[in-house]
Amino acid sequence: MKHTRWPQLRFLVAAGVLVTGALTIAIADDTTGANRTGDIGDTNQVRVATFSSLQPGDDLPPEWEPVHIAGIPKHTEYTLVSVDGVTVLRAVADAAMSGLARKVDIDPNTTPWMHWRWRIARPNEKSALHTKRGDDFPARIYVFFDFDIMRLSLLERIIIRIARVLYGERLPLAALCYVWSNDDPPGTTAWNAYTKRVHMVVASSGAGQVGQLIAVERNVRGDFRKAFGEPVPRITGIAIATDSDETGENSMAWYGEISFSRQLQEIQ
Repeated sequence: MKHTRWPQLRFLVAAGVLVTGALTIAIADDTTGANRTGDIGDTNQVRVATFSSLQPGDDLPPEWEPVHIAGIPKHTEYTLVSVDGVTVLRAVADAAMSGLARKVDIDPNTTPWMHWRWRIARPNEKSALHTKRGDDFPARIYVFFDFDIMRLSLLERIIIRIARVLYGERLPLAALCYVWSNDDPPGTTAWNAYTKRVHMVVASSGAGQVGQLIAVERNVRGDFRKAFGEPVPRITGIAIATDSDETGENSMAWYGEISFSRQLQEIQ
């Protein structure tokens, strides 16, 4: 991802913009509960992405809004394709960056376990969890939270308020970013190289499972508590992003179902 003039506002590009679409698009208020909350299958599960219910080549679901970052001319291409007979979302980034985001309203204290499937074609050999130049990953999923601005320092509040004037009132103040890293082992965590408002969590790593659509499960409530040391607020947005604009790599990833549940589940 490209540098911003103010390092403190890196959050706008690295995370917040992916859910608000504030730089180039405006995500309109949803008219259906499904778009706001995710699709509730039963009292124990909230489905956020159900790509398998669609056909390869279909238009992307309307609740998933494309987000293009100003100043980055090449965009990641997202299409629905078939993998082993199941429809998934494919992302292709050739020195490119853009994301897909949807608004949700999920209580992680009720449904703390996040489940998803993903696959990559190859690791990004130049990605690095702790550096700005390495802030590219073949696959990442953001979880945005309704964080109380009054919990921030005065300087942080000033920066965020300026950002909200420029980029929209719904700019989230805290996010977890789950990534497929090059060589950091799963479970490794770090603050985003540009902001302490985004906490990076390695969910998959390396080339060992390249080419496989693997299942991942994370306790989002636990990850938030460890990162921010605060009571866990509601989840307001989910974003998918495959990016390679910083490193100039060619990245390809596939994303399957995304859901939340009350308990850890065995994904079949």
